[in-house]
Amino acid sequence: MVYNKLPGEIVQGDKSGDEPVSERIKQFLKSKYQKTGNVFLGTIHRIDRPVSGIVLFAKTSKALSRMNEMLKQKQIQKTYWAVVKNKPVNESGIIEGFLKKNEEKNKSYYFEKETKGALFSELSYMLLACSDNYHLVNVNPVTGRHHQIRVMLAHIGCPIKGDVKYGDKRSNRDGSIHLHAREVKFLHPVNKSAVHIIAPPPDEPLWNYFSAIV
Repeated sequence: MVYNKLPGEIVQGDKSGDEPVSERIKQFLKSKYQKTGNVFLGTIHRIDRPVSGIVLFAKTSKALSRMNEMLKQKQIQKTYWAVVKNKPVNESGIIEGFLKKNEEKNKSYYFEKETKGALFSELSYMLLACSDNYHLVNVNPVTGRHHQIRVMLAHIGCPIKGDVKYGDKRSNRDGSIHLHAREVKFLHPVNKSAVHIIAPPPDEPLWNYFSAIV
């Protein structure tokens, strides 16, 4: 199952008590297939609450196990779009470093050198388009660390629009940040056919502007 998540929605239940996407999909599957018992739904990966875009779920335990292994082996290619205020000094490049998560603050910190408790992290990026005030960056994460894209773009002086946690000066009115899980490619875990999914970003003026020119 593929779901194009809106900013503000949560993938799985948390202390907020808000209904998660996973529960709504379970109810959808139960109705669609007229199931009387519990419905299996495995969460393959998550994206942060203020982020939009593709979330993958598995309808069987076999598919979940295989997709988890593919994630581990870096056989699932993910592409994100990020809108940033500052234009990157280099229009494309690779960012490497070590990220350490602070559980209490729900925040990760960047270190250039190996540090106790920090994990090696890597992504590549490329500038796609510019408006008068903002810039659209294409991001391909190689590793999948906590808040990785947010931290690493901020590290090169390009915090994501609305992301005050990582250096932007102003939050978005709806609490979102301009980070979107745009694209995913992988081989289907059962029939091995090539799967390529592209998700449109939220219907919002800045996203609409960039979607129209890229």
